[in-house]
Amino acid sequence: MSKRKSKLCSMRQAVSLIRDGDRIALGGFAIYQKPMALVHELIRSQKRDLTVVGSVNSIDVDMLAGAGCLKGVETSYVGLEKFGLAANYRRAVQAGEIRVVHYPELISWDRFRANAEGLSFWPVSYLGGSDIVNLNQDIQTFLDPITGKTLYAVPAANPDVAAIHVPAADIYGNVRIQPRHLLPQSMDVAIARATRNLIVTAEKIIKTEEIQKTPHLNVIPAFRVRAVVHAPNGSHPTPVLGVRKMDDAFFEKYVEASADPQAFHTFLQTLILQTRDQAAYLKQIGYEQIGALTEEKEGKDGVQHSGVVGGEFGPYN
Repeated sequence: MSKRKSKLCSMRQAVSLIRDGDRIALGGFAIYQKPMALVHELIRSQKRDLTVVGSVNSIDVDMLAGAGCLKGVETSYVGLEKFGLAANYRRAVQAGEIRVVHYPELISWDRFRANAEGLSFWPVSYLGGSDIVNLNQDIQTFLDPITGKTLYAVPAANPDVAAIHVPAADIYGNVRIQPRHLLPQSMDVAIARATRNLIVTAEKIIKTEEIQKTPHLNVIPAFRVRAVVHAPNGSHPTPVLGVRKMDDAFFEKYVEASADPQAFHTFLQTLILQTRDQAAYLKQIGYEQIGALTEEKEGKDGVQHSGVVGGEFGPYN
């Protein structure tokens, strides 16, 4: 039996798996548990012509839109929820710079389910009379061979690469998530099952023995994972359930900056383009502000933090 190989790498190495023009899926849900450190590295790497395929998106898509990384978006929603509109995204769409394909929220999830089941489409029965069908030429009608009723074939999501941020993983790609499943965690699982090119960024890198102690929390197995990155606070400013709180102050500054293209350009330069990596980004934000976001002590919510590999930011950032 061959020895397993570590999949632990730097964020830059992980992002190299994403090519210009790829279809990418970004985990989390709305403004919760987004793989933002990876989004930052996509911007630093000047990736172009990406298409984000998702369900409910927010600052991840808005930031990529403001940085000029996107060609298309296929989702049900892009916005900042209680913080308001996604101004960069809105400007880019209105200017015709981004092609938008709208799917209802539930059907957006079903598109990932189609990939997980090895299907090219997901059958839907309730789109009749909707402009979703009229305006989306990718949705095809067909007759149910059992009932003879009209059904609608919604194309699978087909992400080339996907990325999620999780509380903990081992170096081989076994992922531990929270035992309490809310929408962000469920979306992560759905995305993970829709691709074999999954990038995992993790708050903690733990020993495989720790994973084995609670196998019921390892709902994303190693064989689906291409790369693992140690990225503490890698979802900032979005929260991680049971680990980090949302950074409301950052969101408010982000909304203010994104209201004006030039102000956002300065914001992007200062926090991302002129910072070398995640550690430098966090230093720019301020460790006191970041530290205040810690929600619970280590070891709660199913995450055992013993056996951590590397220091505060890990040896690979």
